[in-house]
This record gives sequence, C-alpha cells and structure tokens, in this order.
Amino acid sequence: MLKHSFTFLCLLVLAGCAQVPQSKVDERDPLQSINRPLYDFNMDVLDAYLLRPAAVGYMTVTPVPVRQSVVHFTDNITAPVDMINAGLQGKPGNASVSLARFLVNSTVGIFGLFDVASSLGLEVVDEDFGQTLGVWGVGDGAYLMLPAMGPKTVRNLTGDVVDNFVLPEVALTTPQTILVFVLKAVEARASLIPQEGLLNDSLDPYLFVKDIYFQRQIYELYDGNPPIKEEPADFDEDFLESL
Repeated sequence: MLKHSFTFLCLLVLAGCAQVPQSKVDERDPLQSINRPLYDFNMDVLDAYLLRPAAVGYMTVTPVPVRQSVVHFTDNITAPVDMINAGLQGKPGNASVSLARFLVNSTVGIFGLFDVASSLGLEVVDEDFGQTLGVWGVGDGAYLMLPAMGPKTVRNLTGDVVDNFVLPEVALTTPQTILVFVLKAVEARASLIPQEGLLNDSLDPYLFVKDIYFQRQIYELYDGNPPIKEEPADFDEDFLESL
C-alpha cells in the first residue's frame, strides 16, 4: 500500500553510525546503475524542492493535535487492509485487533480522527500484501528505487498494487484519494526531519538507505522479532574440546 512514502528511513535511529561503502556486488540490487541516479533525483530534486519544504510548512502551521488526528485518520483507512493481510498470513489475533480498531475508531473515534482503540489496548497492527507474500515464501526480488516513492522491492511493489485495489480509498473520489496520499507523505516526511543528520553523515547515503530498508522489511516480516543468525565459527570445536 502507499503508506508513509518515506518511512523507509524510520529505522535510521537504529543504525547508529555511518555506513561504509561496500566494494562487493550486492545481489539484492542488480539495477544499481539505474537506482542510484533515481535516488539522487528523489533526494536532490523532489525532496529538496518539494517534499521537505512542504513538510516544514506543514509542521509550522499545523498544531500537534491536528497532526495526530491526521495520522489516526489515515491509519484507520488502512485498518481493513491490515485485517485482510493478517488473515492471509494466518494471524487471526492480529486480524481481530485490526477489525476491532476499525470499528471502534470509525464510530467512537469519529471516523478515525481519534485513536480510542489504542486506549483500550488495541494497538496498530501493520500488515500489507508484500509481507503476506513474504510469509508465503516469495523472495524479495530486485531492489528498486522509484521516483517519488523511494525504495521498493519487486515483492513489495506487487504488494502495494494488490493492497491499493482493496483499500477503502477506492470508494473515495480521485481528489479525496490524492489528498489522503499527500497527507500520508507529508506527515511521514515531517516525522523524519529529526533523523536527517544520520543520513547526511553517512559515507554513502544510497547504501545507507538500502540497508535500512532491508532491515525494516525483515523487522516487519517477523513482527519485530527477526531470527538471529548464528555466525559461523572460525575455529575447530573438536580442537577446543581436546585442550
């Protein structure tokens, strides 16, 4: 789904330090010769002259309570999609939570403007069809850098297309749908301004963003509990046991 256009940077705070450019070929990114110029265009043109100024202006003129209501409203619109994908992933508990959130916030929360559900212990469950495909065993596919949309993989781009066919937004008029998308994008960009320093200080911002994107995909795929890979031992355990 087209949810939070620039949220691929939301885990910047977890990276901690600048990334060192890698000399070896990244098999995840076979289209790097095309992706890098598109990344530069996104950041040096679209973000610098359009999205970031819009986000700064939005933060300046919009009170925090209103911004929170915008986030709650857009989250509520996508709750049915979260529910469907949770069901497809075999997570009935998450599906029930998303359904309950939608019902509560659409009524008591006045069309989702207020997140009453969270106060009842019903926290946001973010599921999309890209994650569903991952649960079903579909690989990431090639890494893509798309104009205006930022990083994607073939799997997640496919998931976005599917999700957008079932989003409640299809019932809205075209201007309303565009408005919802713009609100999501601007609010997401505004929330990332405090983390810009980490990106600017990285030795290779393109690699930095790509690594963060893949970390985020793994984090979401495993609901915040990714498996820990055991590093191969550099020594002979039998030799150690003989000492």
